[in-house]
Amino acid sequence: MVEKAKQVAVEYLSRAYCPYSGFPVVAVLYGSDAVVPGVNVENTSYGLTMCAERVAVFKAVSEGLRRFDGIYIYSPKGFPYPCGACRQVLVEFFPADFTVVVSNGLNDKVFTLSSLMPFPFKEKF
Repeated sequence: MVEKAKQVAVEYLSRAYCPYSGFPVVAVLYGSDAVVPGVNVENTSYGLTMCAERVAVFKAVSEGLRRFDGIYIYSPKGFPYPCGACRQVLVEFFPADFTVVVSNGLNDKVFTLSSLMPFPFKEKF
């Protein structure tokens, strides 16, 4: 499934809206039942910018999809590590052993969600 997520990420790269940072990011949730992509959408008021990871998660949840094996986060500009807000959103919907793959297109770095967010704001993790 990760290979499919990689293909979708490359296909969706041009959909990222990043006129301020110039750093396009695609995040693709993947699982046996579905693949859900999201892209970063920037705003001139930076606080209103939405990261690709949250776009993918919110799309999936709004479609009733919550069972995924991992998320593939891609940017050809560098390793797009998820920000704190995105890590917290991932913790809300996925277990500690959820796979997070961060890629610059040449190399992949693989983490568990708990290694990226060891002390989440959540009752049980």
